[in-house]
Amino acid sequence: MSAVKTRYRIEGMDCASCATKIETAVRRVDGVAGASVSVTAGTLTVEHEGADLPLLERRVSGLGYGISAASTKPVAAPHPSHDHAGHAHGQVHKHGPGCGHDHGSEEHASGAGEAGGVSPAATGHSHLPAGMPWWKTGKARLTLVCGAALAAAYGLGHFYPMLDPWIFIAALSLGLVPIARRALMAALSGTPFSIETLMTIAAVGAVIIGASEEAAAVVFLFLVGELLEGVAAGRARDSIRSLTALVPKTARRVEGGTTREVPATSLRIGDIVLVRPGERIPADGEVLEGAGSVNEAPVTGESVPVAKQAGDGVFAGTVNGEAALTIRATTEPSDNTIARVVRLVEEAQESKAPTERFIDRFSRWYTPFVVVLAALVAVVPPLLFGAGWDEWVYKGLAILLIGCPCALVISTPAAIAAGLAAGARRGLLIKGGAVLEVLRTINAVALDKTGTLTEGRPKVTDLLAFEGDQAGLIARAAALESGSTHPLANAILAEAGARGLKVPAVREAGALGGEGVSGMVDGAALFLGSPRAAGARATLTEAQMAAIVALNEAGKTVAVLLADGRVQGLLALRDEPRPDARAGLDALRAAGIRTVMLTGDNERTARAIGADLGIEVRAGLMPADKQRIVGEMQRDGLKVAKVGDGINDAPALAAANVGIAMGGGTDVALETADAAVLHGRVGDVAAMIGLSRATMRNIHQNIALALGLKAVFLVTTIAGITGLWPAILADTGATVLVTANALRLLGRKA
Repeated sequence: MSAVKTRYRIEGMDCASCATKIETAVRRVDGVAGASVSVTAGTLTVEHEGADLPLLERRVSGLGYGISAASTKPVAAPHPSHDHAGHAHGQVHKHGPGCGHDHGSEEHASGAGEAGGVSPAATGHSHLPAGMPWWKTGKARLTLVCGAALAAAYGLGHFYPMLDPWIFIAALSLGLVPIARRALMAALSGTPFSIETLMTIAAVGAVIIGASEEAAAVVFLFLVGELLEGVAAGRARDSIRSLTALVPKTARRVEGGTTREVPATSLRIGDIVLVRPGERIPADGEVLEGAGSVNEAPVTGESVPVAKQAGDGVFAGTVNGEAALTIRATTEPSDNTIARVVRLVEEAQESKAPTERFIDRFSRWYTPFVVVLAALVAVVPPLLFGAGWDEWVYKGLAILLIGCPCALVISTPAAIAAGLAAGARRGLLIKGGAVLEVLRTINAVALDKTGTLTEGRPKVTDLLAFEGDQAGLIARAAALESGSTHPLANAILAEAGARGLKVPAVREAGALGGEGVSGMVDGAALFLGSPRAAGARATLTEAQMAAIVALNEAGKTVAVLLADGRVQGLLALRDEPRPDARAGLDALRAAGIRTVMLTGDNERTARAIGADLGIEVRAGLMPADKQRIVGEMQRDGLKVAKVGDGINDAPALAAANVGIAMGGGTDVALETADAAVLHGRVGDVAAMIGLSRATMRNIHQNIALALGLKAVFLVTTIAGITGLWPAILADTGATVLVTANALRLLGRKA
């Protein structure tokens, strides 16, 4: 049986220890080859061959989590050059209404729990549906009940001091029983050193040494900390979930001349949709009728509205401006731009970065070490030095709580998830934590020319009129080109349209293979073609030839217009650099990154564009040459990012340390690349590398924060300065601080 990947939605998962428990339990099921969990996305991906999936689901629900299947697909062969990227190309996901994801209903979550004999609510884990406030969750209710019981215990203890221990034991049991049950299930599933286990041992130990009041308070603080972790994790999840809310719930479908409001999820490829001014566009599509501006900031981050007319593409979730647009849907709701962004980010979060994998390995040794240390602290001083048992057992129990690795384990995935989400919201799509981490090391960027550094389509750059004026020159040229679809013809027609010129009618129009076009316009016999072809039909003066040579040297294509055998003027066209190309390259150089242009275009044109942009140029390259040059740069010790948008860039994208596809590029380029810039700005390449560096700084801060707090409280506990209360605050507090620090990345602007 061939291996397949099954993806699940997991409900009630709030912290790194949750992910570890689920991953360990799933890996112990026969037939499971691998499992990866994303806390922030709330997903579990299992690679398996003939595994008992109902058993797997019972194992997860038995730990107290809701579980529902999201998708299944065959396992693709790993990419030969990009194992580090954690690609999962072509994965299909089922999406719910509004292109949102099926996070499961409460009925499903509880049903899954019952299948395993333990419902999520019974263990304190509860599903938090989109839009439900945190105080309505089962975890919040458990925390509030436990808090009320603790307050009642203090009140009753005041009137019945002799019953104090039993009153507090009764109060703490309300919270401790669900915790202990989760600890038992985790231990049976292969995670004996979970935070629930440490918490249970500490609370029971505190009761045994007569500290039941403090044990009850610690259980309550633990539940409060878990609740705060859940709220923080929910904020990270909401940053992705909010993207799906950009797509409207309904659409106005045009059917037989009438318009009917239908659910946006019912739209299919080819459906015609009417979008009124001010409304969000319900599907990726192509404009059929209407012209106006569209605010694409929600999807691409582009701050200036983009002009749209018939033939232009539009994204789902963007906002129509001042005019009604009629659009033909070009994708299914489950595969529109928003859905693909969400899917990419969620899949990326399941790909662990090298630092995250190291922390995971470290924590497997760290927790048992802390347990042994706590045991030594509890027994060595009383046995060897005659110290008091109660004092040192108490200190040992506090060290157990301090030693929980939650904050340390979440330090990396929380930052990476926030970094991926921050990038996605700005149109910077990064396929996994491994790619995000590698981007930090990039010190050379190789960029394609056409469609990457340039617009990808020629424009009229110069008009030299030798007879008449520029308006007459471009109008006559447009008349000759009015029936052509050649890119140069489109550029001439676009220039005439931009100037608002009336294009005269042409008669006897014809194309002369390899030379140009001809026709009769206003009674004059016109010819528009190459300088060589024009020179065979008319005499070009030295000044005219000098102008042609100068334009050619600037990398421009020159067309000569003749009228009745006389030279009317010259039109020069070139694929111009993107408006932000120079600034984007300057940003890369300012970051200490070498830049080089790799292009298949001719040397003269490439050199001219390179001189304008101030970039090193390698021209006249075949796809294999680009791949070879990337390899040579790597052998010179450089970490190379390759940026491109075409099929000819795919080999070099695959060979680079990081391949970055430009928005609007071919599917092959987007599929091969490790990352993509959705709206195609060159400056976004520098922004992506900057985001990577900021994320790694955040990770280092988180690790220092997690270990630093534990070190401080470890010393103060052994010295007798702090006890159980500060110990649990050190654990949950560090986890919340680390998560909050990671969430700062969501507000990053550049």
